[in-house]
Amino acid sequence: MAKQSTLIIIKPDAIRRGLVGAAISKLEPLGLEILGAKAVRVSRELAEAHYQHIRAKPFFQETVDHLQGLLNDTHYVVVFVLWGENAVARVRDVTGATNPEQADPMSIRGSLGRNLATGLMENVLHASSDPAEAKREIRLWFKPDELLPPPSAAVEAAVSKLGKRA
Repeated sequence: MAKQSTLIIIKPDAIRRGLVGAAISKLEPLGLEILGAKAVRVSRELAEAHYQHIRAKPFFQETVDHLQGLLNDTHYVVVFVLWGENAVARVRDVTGATNPEQADPMSIRGSLGRNLATGLMENVLHASSDPAEAKREIRLWFKPDELLPPPSAAVEAAVSKLGKRA
């Protein structure tokens, strides 16, 4: 398996409901490295660029408004990059299906997400769908100097040896 980066966005609905720590705590056991993290006020341009792949869908505008926090009065997200072995698929597994009602109850979306009576889906976070999309999204959300370099194989081997001695 290849080591790769993936992007996670904790959405405004999760921030408003105080679920940032709960979402992160479900990702931590994966043992992935954090290469970058920040809080971001999402502009319309950034939200539209992020969701460009659903631009033709009838729910595009609502999705953009949701990411901007316009639907729940929380106008920022927490975004971070995780790196490690098969990171995209592993994060997607823990995240669960997009619709919280269809997600595994032990997944982030299954345990923390909800669908409101108004029809709004509060699915807590976004996770990159594949490695190519992860690269595109990371470039969109982070400048190169905002990210730590992935650990090199030499550093990983040295850390591994230290761990065996303890």
